[in-house]
Amino acid sequence: MQYLLASTRKGLVTFTKHGSGWKPASIHFNGIPVSLSHYDPVRNHLWSFQDHGHWGIKVSRSGDLGKSWEEIPAPAYPKGAEVSDGVEASLKYIWAAMHLPEGSSHTMIIGTEPGGLFHWSEENREWTLNESLWNRPERKGQWMGGGRDHPGIHTIIRNPEDKNHWYIGISCAGVYETTDAGRTWEARNIGLKADFLPDPNAEYGHDPHLVAMCRENPRVLWQQNHCGIFRSADGGKSWQEIGDTDTPAHFGFAIACHEEDSNRAWVAPALSDEKRVAVDHALCISRTDDGGKTWKSLRNGLPQEFAFDLVYRHALVSQGEEVIFGTTTGNLFHSQDGGDTWQAISNHLPMVYALQLAEIPD
Repeated sequence: MQYLLASTRKGLVTFTKHGSGWKPASIHFNGIPVSLSHYDPVRNHLWSFQDHGHWGIKVSRSGDLGKSWEEIPAPAYPKGAEVSDGVEASLKYIWAAMHLPEGSSHTMIIGTEPGGLFHWSEENREWTLNESLWNRPERKGQWMGGGRDHPGIHTIIRNPEDKNHWYIGISCAGVYETTDAGRTWEARNIGLKADFLPDPNAEYGHDPHLVAMCRENPRVLWQQNHCGIFRSADGGKSWQEIGDTDTPAHFGFAIACHEEDSNRAWVAPALSDEKRVAVDHALCISRTDDGGKTWKSLRNGLPQEFAFDLVYRHALVSQGEEVIFGTTTGNLFHSQDGGDTWQAISNHLPMVYALQLAEIPD
């Protein structure tokens, strides 16, 4: 069965696909903010990360699609770890998750604020901070908070051809690459710009909002950045700006790319960093079919008047020609034709934080 996992301000809401449409299936953690959910198909585990206003960060896992949940210890920074000199590191938010294939020493990796990457050991039932990333010499002085107080790891993606080859995106630091499962890291920010820094071409301090990888051509990476849209055709060694200031395709948070066509991607435009609403109060998704040379605004079926919707960085997903996005006003839309036409799945959800499409056995 194909599921859509919607992590929202008031819980985890699941939908199941019936024909070409989606129907509500279940609600979990009713009334509690769920920052992210992740299905691990290797182990048939559904993970949920909650952001309690009173109890702090909670981690839960289910092996029966939410019929029952077990609480997993939340990650903790080692004693003495500092975000900056004199500022103790403590867990503020869980922003990204990636499961690992069979045979890996760990089963799950998560990205957090403030800038920590944690590995889960099923054998030891504990999280371990990735020290090689945390101890990078530039972290204290050149990583910084973007829209949140501290740096946050919001993207973790793995090369499907190499289980040890990962990329992470950090706001505000940039993109990093490892080819040895996190033992060593290299920054991959050449060609990006950070016009909020004294040196827009600095090596560190960039603000990717989300990074995506083409499954069939892992050397092609995309990112929606605070300062535009960027694409790399050489595995992140260099980036080219591909946004279009003459169309809405420029500022935004979310980006999704086609699994097979390395020239096709979608973004969810917003007006600006200061005014985070739909451009001209008319909701659209922008698509490129030529690697960012041109962008098309896709509006058929979307509200074009008095729309204040913003799409958060994890709330736009694609699979083949199906594209789905959720918004801060609780709207959830899907398209079966690459975005040419849209239909509403729901108009009554809480604020949507993140989406995931998953094939889950009954």
